[in-house]
Order: sequence, then C-alpha cells, then structure tokens
Amino acid sequence: MSGPMHGVRVVELGLWVAGPACGGILADWGAEVIKVEPHEGDPFRGLEWLFPGDSHPPFELDNRGKRSVAMNLRSSVGMEVMHLLLERADVFLTNYRPAGLQRRGLDHETLCNRYPKLIYASVTGMSLRGEEANRQAYDIGAFWSRSGIAHALSSEQDVPPVQRGGMGDHMTGLAAAAGISAALFHREKTGEGQLIETSLMRIGTYMLGWDHNVTAATGEEVVVRSRNEQPNPLINCYKCSDGKWLWMLGLEGDRHWPQVVEALGVSEWLGDQRFSSIETRMGNSSALTAQIDAILETKERDEWGRIFDQNDVWWAPVQSSLELLRDPQSRAAGCWVEVDTGDAETVEMVASPVDFSVTDWEVTGNAPSLGQHTELVLNELGIDWDRIIELKELGVIP
Repeated sequence: MSGPMHGVRVVELGLWVAGPACGGILADWGAEVIKVEPHEGDPFRGLEWLFPGDSHPPFELDNRGKRSVAMNLRSSVGMEVMHLLLERADVFLTNYRPAGLQRRGLDHETLCNRYPKLIYASVTGMSLRGEEANRQAYDIGAFWSRSGIAHALSSEQDVPPVQRGGMGDHMTGLAAAAGISAALFHREKTGEGQLIETSLMRIGTYMLGWDHNVTAATGEEVVVRSRNEQPNPLINCYKCSDGKWLWMLGLEGDRHWPQVVEALGVSEWLGDQRFSSIETRMGNSSALTAQIDAILETKERDEWGRIFDQNDVWWAPVQSSLELLRDPQSRAAGCWVEVDTGDAETVEMVASPVDFSVTDWEVTGNAPSLGQHTELVLNELGIDWDRIIELKELGVIP
C-alpha cells in the first residue's frame, strides 16, 4: 500500500455519498477503510438499476479500495463487535443523522470520551447543532437549495437549474478529508483525538462565500443577473455556429479589450464611446453581449478557439462529460485513474483530486460487494471461526 494515509485505520459508518466520498478519498490516499453496512447494504447500492451492465460507476467512485463488513448494529452483540473495530480505529467517519447515532451510543460525546485518541469525523446535512440538526437533506437540499446556490444560478426569473448528482457531497467529503488530516496532525503532536465536523449547508455557504460575504457586510440581497446583464461581457458564455458554447475569460476587462476587438474584427469598437472602458461597457452590457453573440454565431467553436489563441484572447470550451474524457489536458492533469476490477481487467475512473510528490497514492481495488470482508475482518479482530458461525446464527452478520 502507498499514500500519505498509509497505516491509518478508518471505520466508516456511512450511506449515500457525502460520508463515503470522504472515505473514498482516504482509501485512495492509503488508509485502510472498513465500511460498516447494515444487512441490506448502503442504500446507494440500490441505484445500480440506473446504469447498464453490472457496474455502478458512482458507487464505485466513492467506495473503491474499501473493505465491507455487514453487521446488525441494532443488536447488542453487533455493537460489541462495532466497539472492537473502534478500539483499533484512528478515525470514525459517519454521515448518519445525529439522533440515530445517539440511540446506538455512537454520538461524538460518547465515543470521544470512551476513545480519547479517536478522530471522530461528522458529516451532516444541516450540522450537529440547531433545531434542524436531524432534518433530512441530501446535498440537493442542504447544499444546492438551502445554502443559496440554486437561487444564485437561476437569474431570478429563470427556473432553478438542476444539480448533477453528488456535487455538494463530493466537496463536503473533500472538506472532511482535510479536517481529518489536520486532526491527525494535531494528534501526532499531542496524542489527543477530537471531533471534526462539516456539513453540506456549511460547504454550500462557503462555496458561495463571495455572495454571502457581501450580504453579511451590507445586509442586502445580492443581485442575480441574467447572462445578458453581466457587468463585464468579456467574462461570459457565447454560442457558436455549431451549437457549442465557449466561455470568454476577460476578467480584467480593460486589459483584454484590445485583443478581443482584434480577434472579433471590429476595430471600430475602439472608438465607440459606449465601450471605451469597463465602466461604460457595464452600462451597455446588453447591447455589447448581443453584438458579440451575433459575431460568434458565424463560426464554429474550434475556429474561434484558434482565432482567440492567435490573438491572446483568454477562453475555455464548455465541455460535456465525453469531451472532458477525450481532452488531452484532462490526462495531463491526472483526472483519470485505472482501477483493477479483480477480473484481470481494469476500468477507468475519476481520480481523487490531490497528488503527492513523495507519498504517491494508488487505488487498491474496486468497490467491495456487500459484506465481502465481514468474516476476514472479524477474524483479524481476534474473533475465532466458531464465534463467527455463532454470530451468523444470531443474525449479527449475514
């Protein structure tokens, strides 16, 4: 095994995405992640019907490299086994709701008192605090809707845009992995464990932090502008003749204006008082956007890309998932990783988002089947095979 988390043992009691996403990152980084599941399994497994064949790519992304232990935590014997796992754990990672954890004695107060060196990583929808701490959320609720992102992207009068699956979950999982890393660093110096907490609502608020900081400072709602009302039309999206979109990246409007004018072949704009400065262009944003629209609709995106590159106009293609997969720069950036399926084959997956120059990481295997490692892990805990058979007969393990 390799990676900066080699030697760290994580017990994950997670479901759906946000908690398991964190566990998946830690597993990529070399941690031993034991995924504890009920007999019926993580409900995320149940979405495999959405995907053709025998694979479940979203589940595999967030659960590859883990070991699965299926166990009934509603039984006292099951909880005894759970504590055997926790006694040997560096990190307990969970995104179950607080009330359910408290009913089983797995809340952070109980476990941090019992295991003072344990890093307890809590990932929630709404936080551990507040009257709505146990409110059902998912990332579509707490991250996308509640924290203001959908509103900010809807231009007031438009229908709120649809979120793609797992966006907030993955950002929250990454934040939790960062928190766990910092807590392990603190424990290395002091021997002291602690609770680290993040939530989908907290991450959504941080991701839209520019808007929310303006509101916090002024007490006023941020104006959500449509595409045709952007303060700087040089940082906006435009449709080309082939139906493909590009994004102009002229954030420093006055600096980029001469190059844009040259690339678009409209030298007369340099003398147009409506467009003479970033301030006047803001006042005439709709008119300028419409004129740029008309010009860009005359050529295909690839042709505009070549023209823009020749004139040092900053831009980016608005790419589909398939276009990204075929993008050579996504290869150079390490966006993809080959994963051994265990059948003498490999499959390409999305890579976790951080690389290390010395402690390089690797994916150790595909996502486990439900309960695949139950007996092996229990035996490693010192439970002999006669007792494992008894646990099966008692219904503690399947």
